Amino acid sequence: MKKIIGISAGFHDAGVAVIHDGEILFAAHSERYSKQKHDADVNDKILCEALSYGQPDCLAYYERPWLKKIRQIYGGQYDLAFDTSTLTVKRYLQKHTAIKSLSKIKTKTYNHHLSHAAAGFQTSTYDRATVVVIDAIGEWDTISIWAAEYDRKGRAQYRKLWSQRYPHSIGMFYSAMTKHVGLKPMDEEYIMMGMAAYGKVHWDNLMKARYVANESDAEFKENLHIGVNSTEWASTENFDIAAGAQSLTENLIYNIMRKARDFAFSTNLVYMGGVALNCLANRNLGAYFENIWIMPNPGDAGSSLGAAALAFGGRIHWTNAFLGHNIPGDYPSTRALDALTTDKIVGIASGRAEFGPRALGNRSLLADPRGPDIKDRVNEIKRRQKFRPFAPVILEEQAQEYFHMPPGFQTSRYMQSTAYCRQPEQFPAIIHYDGSSRVQTVPPDGTGIRDLLEKWFVLTGCPMLLNTSLNIRGEPMVNDRTDADRFERLYGITVLS
Repeated sequence: MKKIIGISAGFHDAGVAVIHDGEILFAAHSERYSKQKHDADVNDKILCEALSYGQPDCLAYYERPWLKKIRQIYGGQYDLAFDTSTLTVKRYLQKHTAIKSLSKIKTKTYNHHLSHAAAGFQTSTYDRATVVVIDAIGEWDTISIWAAEYDRKGRAQYRKLWSQRYPHSIGMFYSAMTKHVGLKPMDEEYIMMGMAAYGKVHWDNLMKARYVANESDAEFKENLHIGVNSTEWASTENFDIAAGAQSLTENLIYNIMRKARDFAFSTNLVYMGGVALNCLANRNLGAYFENIWIMPNPGDAGSSLGAAALAFGGRIHWTNAFLGHNIPGDYPSTRALDALTTDKIVGIASGRAEFGPRALGNRSLLADPRGPDIKDRVNEIKRRQKFRPFAPVILEEQAQEYFHMPPGFQTSRYMQSTAYCRQPEQFPAIIHYDGSSRVQTVPPDGTGIRDLLEKWFVLTGCPMLLNTSLNIRGEPMVNDRTDADRFERLYGITVLS
């Protein structure tokens, strides 16, 4: 099988990927086409773009529908359990006109956590790695540890070393606490992570005593799928709840990492699942493994690539995350430089969209990080809470001079860890309340964002810019030029292509 379409859908953050002989031709989020944030369903628009790369030899699906259905019945999710339209992949896809022509194509389904693992391991440079997957829930697994390596024929082999199962879930605990502080679960966990910097950590031990039965194995005393009792912590500041939840979550993650390390299979870590997006927790992963790879789309959308990788079997050639819809034309570096020096803020919608939840320069709102008013201005443009931080994007060779990069993340090309700035007073727009920044480093890779940073550095002596996603509040990132034009009209910010 040379050409494969991978699909993840049905829960949240649907995605579609196309690979051909180990090369990634296309990988994108369904939400960018439907304009519905965290869209769980694939749609004809994204499927048509995937099929524009040619007819596939195989469709690969990221989980086993029947196994998931059994767990949903067990968990009392009756509204989902009797929806027979998703009992098989073919029945699910039949409602899409773009895919009906593929009814005779071979379809393969894979275990949810194995798809996460493959999306990470088979895009890594490692021949052998310990893979850790932590998310809210798969079919039954909520945490899994794998030994991954290639056989003599170059086919990836996976052996499960340990797992935790529903209803015990670090991801569900974090989502439950996200809901408890008034945010939207399965969506705004990243906001609670930002809130944690403003709170006092002392509630973590009380939370552990209340909810955790076995800290080493991440076993909980109750099923947090339905949330936490709304009267608990009622008189506690939400910032303190966020700080306690973040601290307890980190301790649980580190226990899993310690367990994974102690299997002594490899000093290379591949870390996947939605919890791997917690960049604050990631800062300490270097204490457990020497080398770390987190594919920049570790959640469910990224498992579309994982399913395709499993069907292919071998290593997937990974270059960068610019794999989605293309807005043609040269990257507007010179015009962006002019806008930054004049207005201090500019939007970019150029080239292929990022595969993953974070803007990396092709669908970004960029700004000068040095101005004292820039953070408030950008938060106002995006209609965000003022406490929320912004990330710096920096020339990779300059990162160590400006940030204390943590072990395991000497480079951080996909904003996967926090680091402390060495000169925070000079760059107030990208410093969080606790002094940390979610750093993106850009190597000399010929990308447009690299070219812009080089020109900005020559002009100003500053090697970094503020970088945040180009999106309208409550909506996915800009995907095409029509989206970019709408952003300009609503927010009055120039968006260059």
